[in-house]
Amino acid sequence: MSVTIAVDAMGGDHGTAVTVPASLQFAARHPDVRIVLVGTAEALEGALASAEPSVRQRVDVRAATETVDMDEPPADALRRKKDSSMRVAIDLVKAGTADACVSAGNTGALMAIARFVLKTLPGIDRPAIASQLPTRRGATLVLDLGANVNCTPEQLVQFAAMGSALVAAVDGIERPTIGLLNIGEEDTKGNDLVRETSERLKASGLNFYGNVEGSDIYRGTTDVVVCDGFVGNVALKASEGLAQMLYEFLKAEFTRNALTRVAASVAWPVLRAFKRRIDPRRYNGAMLVGLKGVVVKSHGGADTVAFVNALGRAYAEVAHGVLDRIAERIAADA
Repeated sequence: MSVTIAVDAMGGDHGTAVTVPASLQFAARHPDVRIVLVGTAEALEGALASAEPSVRQRVDVRAATETVDMDEPPADALRRKKDSSMRVAIDLVKAGTADACVSAGNTGALMAIARFVLKTLPGIDRPAIASQLPTRRGATLVLDLGANVNCTPEQLVQFAAMGSALVAAVDGIERPTIGLLNIGEEDTKGNDLVRETSERLKASGLNFYGNVEGSDIYRGTTDVVVCDGFVGNVALKASEGLAQMLYEFLKAEFTRNALTRVAASVAWPVLRAFKRRIDPRRYNGAMLVGLKGVVVKSHGGADTVAFVNALGRAYAEVAHGVLDRIAERIAADA
């Protein structure tokens, strides 16, 4: 099966300096992939000048005359920039020219444009941002990570159904366990939203484990963790900050003096493995689930390694038929 991915080449903090090399690397590793780079023709042609001919023939260029700034209000990007690289890339998914879109651009604008152009799947009120976080057992899918600050119990149940379908499709887990993020495991804990959502999840056909706390995310207690976008985004950013702090602490201790530097040289393989294990680049690529199309959001500051992983997320979603699986799951719960 051939997979075509439209890339918003102008998005993110680094633009074509990251998106083009990453796209070429990904295409080289996956002979069944075609890439459509969307951006200004001049910038793209220059960035593609040194591409290997065998890879270049599977990389197309689609011109766009505008770009969406990282701090631009989503409403402005939606209404005023209809020929932005972000909008054109999503339009390609809508038209069926591309199977998926990947962008490192403005998150709010990406969500607004994707929702307007692609619409949501039947039975889904709002799309959610979902991403895998590392755990002791592998990884846990967490959603929502920032798309929806205020949610209803019905919407959180929809997030749970989408997360369950996503994990079942990509990871091959027949009945993924669902945890509801709360301040305690007891049914009496939490606010009205969480308590009502818990009751609805118990009555659903989903494999609901129960309430989980923040520490359960990294224990890998459940396959999916559900929360509103405010809580999810705070948890994500706090986790990223903690991982970076721990690595910097270790580095500082091992470079404190000559003796610790010698110890560091001996421990280098372990340190390298530790850094790789907590490296957020490995998990780059948040999925905008609930849309009638595959859209993946890369971190704005992603480097080439991280953006390649975001492309991998999009590829996996298409290859595993995630859209159909989510639609089937929602229909079964209707």
